[in-house]
Amino acid sequence: MKQIITKDNSITFHSDEYDETYHSISGAVEEAFKKFVEPAMDFIKGKDEVSILDVGFGLGYNSAVAIDKILEENLSCEIEIVGIEKDEKILDKIKSLQPIIKTYYVIKDTVKNQYYYNCEGIRIRILVGDAVKGIKKLKEKFDIILHDPFSPKKNPELWTESFFKELRKLIKKDGVLTTYSCARIVRNNLKKAGFKVSDGPRVGRRAPSTIATPL
Repeated sequence: MKQIITKDNSITFHSDEYDETYHSISGAVEEAFKKFVEPAMDFIKGKDEVSILDVGFGLGYNSAVAIDKILEENLSCEIEIVGIEKDEKILDKIKSLQPIIKTYYVIKDTVKNQYYYNCEGIRIRILVGDAVKGIKKLKEKFDIILHDPFSPKKNPELWTESFFKELRKLIKKDGVLTTYSCARIVRNNLKKAGFKVSDGPRVGRRAPSTIATPL
């Protein structure tokens, strides 16, 4: 698994299985902030409890940035995160990283503690395995879904109408899903699954990301 330094000096890795990097080479941490977390923040204002589903947990940047931003808004907010990740090898890489994210130590402790963390109002559990099967085991509802698999071309099973329908069951009525892809098939599948879609930020490329909310 080759290490790559992205343009914001944060680290990502190249997956041999999918022949893609885990993050945008324009900036791995920047992508987490601007494409995934910042578009979701308006949907959780004023909440004292926030639940997050992180599909394609990877190095945990998206979840860590979410913790940072939520605590900036409300230091006493309770945060619950469920991450789903197929590859334990990428989770193991977390132990050696030091990205510029204040609460990344929480992600590192989660991995060191057999994928579980519960301290000071933050609860995290990481489910290791296939996301298509994993999401069907979940019963809770989420305020935010961070959808960050490999591309629709390389990881198509996580961009289907049926997969998005499973996510639709898990999102709260006032929740939000953020993802980096704006491909026509992705947006059409989101719409068929019961989401309204809109443009998210453009980061590192001309095309926008996608924000989806339940109808």
